Order: sequence, then structure tokens, then C-alpha cells
Amino acid sequence: MTKHAKTILELIETSHSHMTAEQVFSALRQVYPKVALATVYNNLNRLWQEGHIRKVSMEGMPDRYDRIARHDHLVCQGCGKLVDVDLGDLTQRLQAQVEVPILAYDLKLMYLCPECQSRQEKSK
Repeated sequence: MTKHAKTILELIETSHSHMTAEQVFSALRQVYPKVALATVYNNLNRLWQEGHIRKVSMEGMPDRYDRIARHDHLVCQGCGKLVDVDLGDLTQRLQAQVEVPILAYDLKLMYLCPECQSRQEKSK
């Protein structure tokens, strides 16, 4: 693992903010000022493919990167805010519903955060 990959992995594992590639790039430049954005994208993709980090994709939003520890997410439909939620491991319950082996799952529960609810109520 390269020095950039190690630092990126450390940034993601210690962050609970679900960083975008741009945010990772900005943080990595604090340590390696001459790092290229392409280096960040390449390392994020490699770390994800190797199973070191999770990629959280949502339509119309940039991908976010997260630690690998088992957890699920609340996703605000208004602003895209991600919040970790621990619903426990649902693999056995899900496996009972399908006839093929489940390798993994990524549960995203959609909601409106309090800020978006407030904006929605004010616009009515």
C-alpha cells in the first residue's frame, strides 16, 4: 500500500463524515501538498475494490467513502446528508427471503432531516 493510500485509509477510518473524493483530496493536501486529484481517485477506487473502505452511492450526488465496519445509513432526500445507524446484522433475515447467497448488503433508509423538514414547512 502506498503512502497516499495509507493516509487516505486512515482519513476515512477516523472520519464519520462520509467524505467525498474532493474532501479526501483537500485533507490529503494538508499532508502531501503536491498530491494530484487523480491520485486520490485512483487510491479510493483501489481501496474500495480491495474491500478496505465502503463507497456510498446516491443518485445525483457525489460518491462518499466510509469505514468498512458494518452499519447502515439514513439518507436525507432533501440535502443528501448521511447519518450512520446501527440496525444490527440483518444478513440472516435477508438470506431467508432469497434463494441465492447474499454476499453483502448496503441499507440506506430515506428520510427528511430536521433542517429539510423545517424548510419544507416554511415553503408551504
